[in-house]
Amino acid sequence: MTKNKIIIGTRGSKLALWQANWIKDKLERLYPDLVIAIEKIKTTGDKITDAPLSRIGGKGLFVKEIEEALFKSRIDIAVHSMKDVPAELPEGLHIAAICERENPRDAIISNNNKSLKELPDGAVLGTSSLRRTVQLKAIRPDFNIKPLRGNVDTRINKLKNGDFDAIILAMAGIKRMGLENLIAEVISEDTMIPAIGQGAIGIETRVDDEFINEIIKPLNHEDTAICVLAERAFLSIMGGGCQVPLACHAKILKQNNKTTINIEGILGDPDGKWSIIRGSRNGSLSQANILAEDLARELLDKGGNPKLLVE
Repeated sequence: MTKNKIIIGTRGSKLALWQANWIKDKLERLYPDLVIAIEKIKTTGDKITDAPLSRIGGKGLFVKEIEEALFKSRIDIAVHSMKDVPAELPEGLHIAAICERENPRDAIISNNNKSLKELPDGAVLGTSSLRRTVQLKAIRPDFNIKPLRGNVDTRINKLKNGDFDAIILAMAGIKRMGLENLIAEVISEDTMIPAIGQGAIGIETRVDDEFINEIIKPLNHEDTAICVLAERAFLSIMGGGCQVPLACHAKILKQNNKTTINIEGILGDPDGKWSIIRGSRNGSLSQANILAEDLARELLDKGGNPKLLVE
């Protein structure tokens, strides 16, 4: 079955719309005769902005209503930030393409343009991410970390209003919004491992929609897909999400005519009974998911069951 019009489903934030329009532009260049529309869908995660995700149900709150629209054929494709997509997808839906990744690291925006090391003792940092919190506390136990949710503009405005000394945001979102000039420091992966899927845009479709799945194929970036799927394999074994402070980042290394994948992961304790368990794996691309799953099991063996570490 062919179509002359497709509808992209997305959240309504500036960043989400930037991503949806980026996909729309790519498809229009590939298929000039295709009419492409965007439908904004408000998710539960967008409606509840005064509580950490770990308290209200996790990252799936940003995709549930969009997936329902897919099931009902109100939309043909869903565009997500891959870091918002839960490990398990509903039966009948799949990630048909993962686009080339933007810089996956975190960045700090602060008053007076101070880096993490330059911030004063007891500085108030804004983030609702358990992943960021445990890694920040590991390097600066003195930080006073307070919840911060909302879109990029909302978070920056709270910083400007003096609610925080600094805030932590994903570098990818900052770049896509054209706000690089506000960055005080791009945080190294050694200091803070990025979120699973951070910086990558994913396209979710119905498994049985052959036409849509075929036209989406050119948008898939193989190296990014290998890395993000490995990170999601790690997440699947962990059985966690926003309720658990964990992170995994995979990257492909090309040296001396040899291509390998490096996978770094952490598991933290939100209660502070132990700090952070960290591990890594290196190996062939064909073994990426297996390596990631093995790493997750190693961290679980060392740290216990993360399902018990709900904040």
